[in-house]
Amino acid sequence: MNFTLIVCTYMRPNPLLTLLNSVKEQTLYPNEILIIDGSTKDETEAILEKNKFQNLQYFKVPKEHRGLTKQRNYGIARVGDSTDIICFLDDDIVLTKNYFENLLDTYQTHPDALGVGGYIIDDEAGCEYVGENYKPNINEFYFDGWKRKEGSRFIMRKRFGLDSDCPPGFSSLYSHGRSVGFLPPSGKVYEVEQLMGGVSSFKKDVFETLQFSTYFEGYGLYEDADFSIRVAKKGKLYLNTTAKLYHYHDASGRPNKYQYGKMVVRNGWYVWRTKNPKPLLDARIRWHSITILLTIIRFSNTFTKNKRKEAFTEALGRTIGWFSLLFNKPK
Repeated sequence: MNFTLIVCTYMRPNPLLTLLNSVKEQTLYPNEILIIDGSTKDETEAILEKNKFQNLQYFKVPKEHRGLTKQRNYGIARVGDSTDIICFLDDDIVLTKNYFENLLDTYQTHPDALGVGGYIIDDEAGCEYVGENYKPNINEFYFDGWKRKEGSRFIMRKRFGLDSDCPPGFSSLYSHGRSVGFLPPSGKVYEVEQLMGGVSSFKKDVFETLQFSTYFEGYGLYEDADFSIRVAKKGKLYLNTTAKLYHYHDASGRPNKYQYGKMVVRNGWYVWRTKNPKPLLDARIRWHSITILLTIIRFSNTFTKNKRKEAFTEALGRTIGWFSLLFNKPK
């Protein structure tokens, strides 16, 4: 299968170069690489002029096409006719050597797949195989024979009866599910409903009827959940845990914590309604209860974490975002 790699970037020339160097070492190299640059400066273009990569095309987008979802749609419109699969990577990622080979192989072993995601290596997750009969305590998350230390937010949700009732990668009717990051490093392929956009791929014909929503402006938080849920309503999505990579979460190009907090709530509401457009009263109560609980926890981090100002401003953004839903819901 021919495949195109699209990388949308913004003001991150050095992380982008690191990513492309890991692409160059792949056992399976893209037939086409499209760099879609929304930067307001010229450093990214300059660094690509000095460092050449096979099959690479660079696009500096005009102002009206800046923003993650707009840049992705801009890139999709410029994919070559011979492409079968379109892959997306964030610009602060580093691939293991056989990432594309294992990712693309999933479309052969699962021919019903409309999309396939890669697996982010998280050395801090502390996953441990314990077998099928293990009974986890409240401080542990257990799935498919593997356990890991539970995060404090999920422990609190368990105590209030607000934990997700779905496996990782699926969203409940009250949203607030566990991401694919909770899947274990088992070497298996798992069916999912959500993919992380920065480590995803889709069959090209998916984009004949679907695009990334331009509701998600700029940084585009949760845009991947919205898009993959809409794709999953049409067919199967999978995550291949052998298609491994590292995500370094470069701080440049990210919104301030206040804006991020607002996005968490408002964009989260939008994605919830993508999955469940007409939620029943129980789902409404649970969504709002979890949102309020997580905001309170973030406020408490002002007194328990080192980055106190960041915790407070994010919590304030979450609060303002929640109140804004009363009179100005996302559309």
